[in-house]
This record gives sequence, C-alpha cells and structure tokens, in this order.
Amino acid sequence: MEKNVRAKKHLGQHFLKDETIAKKIGNTLHLNGYTNVLEIGPGMGVLTKYLIERNIEVIAMDLDSESVAYLEAHFKEPNITIIEADFLKTDLSSLFSGAPFGITGNFPYNISTQIVFKTLEHRHRIPEFSGMFQKEVAQRICAKEGNKVYGILSVLTQAFYDAEYLFTVPPGVFQPPPKVDSGVLRLVRKDNYTLACNEQLFFTVVKIAFQQRRKTLRNSLKSFQLSNKLKEDAIFGQRPEQLTVAQFIELTQKLEKDAISNNS
Repeated sequence: MEKNVRAKKHLGQHFLKDETIAKKIGNTLHLNGYTNVLEIGPGMGVLTKYLIERNIEVIAMDLDSESVAYLEAHFKEPNITIIEADFLKTDLSSLFSGAPFGITGNFPYNISTQIVFKTLEHRHRIPEFSGMFQKEVAQRICAKEGNKVYGILSVLTQAFYDAEYLFTVPPGVFQPPPKVDSGVLRLVRKDNYTLACNEQLFFTVVKIAFQQRRKTLRNSLKSFQLSNKLKEDAIFGQRPEQLTVAQFIELTQKLEKDAISNNS
C-alpha cells in the first residue's frame, strides 16, 4: 500500500482507511430512479466494497495504474467494471450505455471543484452526487446566501441541485493524513434542472459578480452597460453574497431584457 500512497501524492489523494466512514459514504446515495454508480478515485477499494454490496452496477474509475491493478486483483464481482481513466477527460456518454448514474468517491482535493463543474455540465445524466471534499470546499458548495463562504461554486451548484453537508471527517482516518478536515456532502438534482434564463449568461453574471464580491452589483456588473432605468433597480444595490439562487436567475433575466431593449 505504501507504494500506492507515494504514487498518489501528486494527485492530491489521501487513502481512506476507516471502514465505518467508508460504509457511511457508501450509503449516502439514495439511488432513487437509477441503479448505476460511478466511483471516482477508488484507490484501494475501501469504499468500493460497500458500493457493490448495494446491488447496483458500479464503474470504478482511477487514473493510477497501480490502483487499477490492485482493484482488478481484488474485485471479481459481476456488478463492477474497473477503468483506468481521467474523469475530467472522459466522454461520459460512453458510460452505462447512456443510462442515468450517480457519482461518489473520495475525491482528490486538487480536482474536486472541476469534478463538480463537469457534473453540472452533464446533469441530465446525473440525478445524484455524493462524496468527500476538503471541508471548506464542501461547506462552500452547500453554503446559503449571507454566509461568508457563499460564492460562485455555491450558486452554480445550487441552481441545479439541492446541496446538503452531511458530516465532517478528521485527518487521522486517512493514509497519509491531510493537514485539514474533510467534509462529505450530497447533491440531489432538482425536479426542474433547466434555468428560466439564458444559462450561459447566468454563469457569466455569477462569476463576474463574485469576482468583486465586496462591491454592489451596480458596480461589479458595469461591463454590461446597464441602462439608467435598470441601474435604479433595487437588486443592483445589493452585494452578490446577499442574493439567493432565484434572485441570480431574476437578475440574469433583467440583464437579458435590458440588452434587448438597448439594441432595439
């Protein structure tokens, strides 16, 4: 195992060694309406064994060839497929024959937010998502408006998923132990996961607004060349951290209408 630990350090991954916590993570997915699960970064399979007990189809995907070899040697069950691949570079349409699937895992810290953003891009296939992050990242994803860590990741994720912070995991249950606590969360896709506004514009508005989070929206969104009438709208007197996801959608709608009016 030590050889695998050394190999994985550059990937930002820490091996979970606590069976109780592994089982808890393995049970975080509700599996409502789907029976396929992709595990990202299975490592030595401590979480994998609890997933395959749930009578579902599992794909265990790892970038590390030694981990893949270990998994292939130790997991012979008919309901698991082991793949050596990079999730961020994988064509997800090739998985599970186009059927919906959940995602879970003990995610490498250095790519965890990228995993979330790719999940959002493919949300039509992914009704549920759970897993372990660096604690502050998990808290940021689940934060509500008014919280000091509420930001881009919070709004973009919660536009499409209901986010719930489940529990904290201390460093001592990993090999090697990280220097920070970890946090486990669950995302459940909303019934209506399309936006009532231009989605690309919504992403742009959220990102620009939080790049200058201490400024009011009237100042941070100056690049949109707001009409004088729109500048007086009360929503522009607020800071981005004060707005709910629904208000960000409303804000995007206002900007769309204003742009059309200015160009007509």
